[in-house]
Amino acid sequence: MKNTLRKYHRLIATLFCLPLLFTAVTGCFVAIADKWLHQEELAAFLISVHTFQIFKLDAIVPVLNGLGLIGLVATGLSLTGLFHHQPKRMGGR
Repeated sequence: MKNTLRKYHRLIATLFCLPLLFTAVTGCFVAIADKWLHQEELAAFLISVHTFQIFKLDAIVPVLNGLGLIGLVATGLSLTGLFHHQPKRMGGR
């Protein structure tokens, strides 16, 4: 079971690494351009890149990013063993 979860976790991480990293980096750059550098035009351009609007993918990429994160969290938590139910033993031990 754990080997199967590791396989799925590795697959999901490989597929969603670049889109999630891209989203995080552009989100940081939007905040820097807007709040620190006071470059509203640059911030507007970066927000269109951040939301994938410039690539005409703004309707599907956030959903895929969310599903990828949910999949990573679900498989990661399953792999930790935090929710593994161990039966109670008789005899006080």
